[in-house]
Amino acid sequence: MTSIIAAIIVLGALIFVHELGHFLFAKLFGVGVEKFSLGFGTKLIGFKKGETEYLISAFPLGGYVKMVGEGSDAEVSEEDQARSFAAKPPLQRIAIVAAGPIFNLVFAWVLFVLIYMIGVPSVTSKIGEVIKDKPAAKAGILTGDQVIAIAGKPVSRWDEVAKEIAESDGKTLEIQVKRAGAILGFKVTPETRKAKNLFGESVTSPAIGIVSAGDEVQERFGPGEALLKGSAQTWNMIHLTVLSLVKLVERAIPLDTVGGPIMIAKMAGQQASEGGVSFIAFMALLSINLGVLNLLPVPILDGGHLFFFAWEVVFRKPVSQKAREMAQQVGLFLLLSLMVLAFYNDIMRYFLGQG
Repeated sequence: MTSIIAAIIVLGALIFVHELGHFLFAKLFGVGVEKFSLGFGTKLIGFKKGETEYLISAFPLGGYVKMVGEGSDAEVSEEDQARSFAAKPPLQRIAIVAAGPIFNLVFAWVLFVLIYMIGVPSVTSKIGEVIKDKPAAKAGILTGDQVIAIAGKPVSRWDEVAKEIAESDGKTLEIQVKRAGAILGFKVTPETRKAKNLFGESVTSPAIGIVSAGDEVQERFGPGEALLKGSAQTWNMIHLTVLSLVKLVERAIPLDTVGGPIMIAKMAGQQASEGGVSFIAFMALLSINLGVLNLLPVPILDGGHLFFFAWEVVFRKPVSQKAREMAQQVGLFLLLSLMVLAFYNDIMRYFLGQG
């Protein structure tokens, strides 16, 4: 039950933010909005305010904003022509469509800034294990030492230690540690190590043979620093999401890693049980995924519409109706195929225990 409630909160928030982007920019450019729905299909509850009907619909995996004059077969009265989506200049239509995924990315950025202000767990630079016969052990570094500087650069967190070693290019490093109150220095030459990266690909990188002790501290930041760190984290997650999609197409990431609503519900429940920061971070990551995926130039997604409108701007004429319809059919097929794959993976993973 916790997983279901957590999933409803996450998906509801992300869908609302996405559709709110479309809605606000439609209103900004004077486009009439007939419906604002969280979910698709049969209406569950709703109310009407002004010209717009606000709905919660039965199928929760998405939502929509129905604008006046949206769609090739939409009938628009003469008095509503000026308020029609189709009648607006291409650049305004681009802004309205792009606002949805961009709002998701901005929402993730706000969440990441909030996380850094609330406090994030950070692993200290204390060494939990020194591997025998590796460079650190040979140099005299011991378990329990606290790394305080590498190549003259102060470090206090394990990710900083890992970054400095990874960027050493195998050159000898001057490593300072704190041991029983004393400051000691060691010269350590990293060795080349083969490992798997985030995408399961074999890579080589410098290593000195130390393992973190795993000691954590909570770090909180003021608004200014949180803004910088939240911005950097948002950009890193966007880059990682795009790279993951590329790796998925290249089959470097197996297709059975794609997850659907069951996986989202399970992960939402797990993150909720681990605390507020974990849950907020999960929501931010999912919001970035939703924003990036919707910007892909695939017909039926926002990115597909943006491609058509950009074509209209460049060539000063809209894409033909026949070409648009064919593209929409291809896009629908791709989207349905992805949904089938996600549901299949969820079933294999959670019901048949093969994931």
